[in-house]
Amino acid sequence: MRHSVPVPTADTVSWSLICGLVIILLAMNQIMGFGVLPARAVLPGIGLAALMGTLLVGRARGDVRLMAGATAFLQMTLFTILGVVLTFLLAAHAGPLWDARLAAADARLGLGWPAIFTAADRMPRELLLLAGAAYHSLVLQMVGCVVLLAITGRLHRLRVMVAAAILSGTVTVLVSGLVPAVGNLFDPDRYQALWPSVAWLDRDLIEQLRDGTIRQIDLSHMTGIVSFPSYHAALPVILAWAVSPIARLRLPAALWATLTITATPLFGGHYFVDVLAGLLLAVVALAVARRLPAGEPAVERVSRFGGCDTPATYAADLHLKSSERRVGVINDVV
Repeated sequence: MRHSVPVPTADTVSWSLICGLVIILLAMNQIMGFGVLPARAVLPGIGLAALMGTLLVGRARGDVRLMAGATAFLQMTLFTILGVVLTFLLAAHAGPLWDARLAAADARLGLGWPAIFTAADRMPRELLLLAGAAYHSLVLQMVGCVVLLAITGRLHRLRVMVAAAILSGTVTVLVSGLVPAVGNLFDPDRYQALWPSVAWLDRDLIEQLRDGTIRQIDLSHMTGIVSFPSYHAALPVILAWAVSPIARLRLPAALWATLTITATPLFGGHYFVDVLAGLLLAVVALAVARRLPAGEPAVERVSRFGGCDTPATYAADLHLKSSERRVGVINDVV
């Protein structure tokens, strides 16, 4: 008798990728001997504890939406911490920089960055501020998307979004070790309106990681030092897809995502090929994540005991049905 191999769910894939990052991180750190600044790890630790507490509250109440939202935040927070730390270790271990090759690829596409920076510097200051706000709002975009999908009961879409975000982010982190680059830098002192890009601000950090000066990780600096591919180009695509079923948000989300991506070379210090690679990565990650099955609602998994109905199971099922009815009303309104 043949037994079919169960297809992993989106939630399973997210946790598996997080566990994989932990294994890679521990293995690399065993060799490289990095440490963590204890005082700078307090706030991330409090945040993770708060998310765990919220997840336990949701489980105790049988609230599938609260559980799904807390799980999504927990997964994305863990991925961010692990991913950023891993980019530090990879930067310290990486070989020759690829900046010349990435800049040459942009030049073959007909892009002259000095002229582009000069033109951008002459843009209205209000437009630059708007573009900068879009670029730096990526975390808020993710937070809003998770909350919205959880509240409206689009839980499978939430899990798929998180899986796609973590999958594309994991590939981004790993590729950064193979294609290390400082970034598409410009000196902000040469311009009137432009301010320093993230790559410009992090250039000394990358140099100190590469020459061995820094061996203590500051967890309050949760900015990945990645040029190719651009995660700031990949994630807005995934978030815009996630909220696309909500008619009122479809166009604004697409426009804000487009502005975020357009602002990425200027405010993130990315090459154009970084952005193209990030966009392609988002499409592939979504294609993979969307094929993953929905899986069983979390409340049903945690409530069953030996296949028998218990008072907790019965109460959870009643709450689940009630939640589904309320979610249907919310979806109709939205």
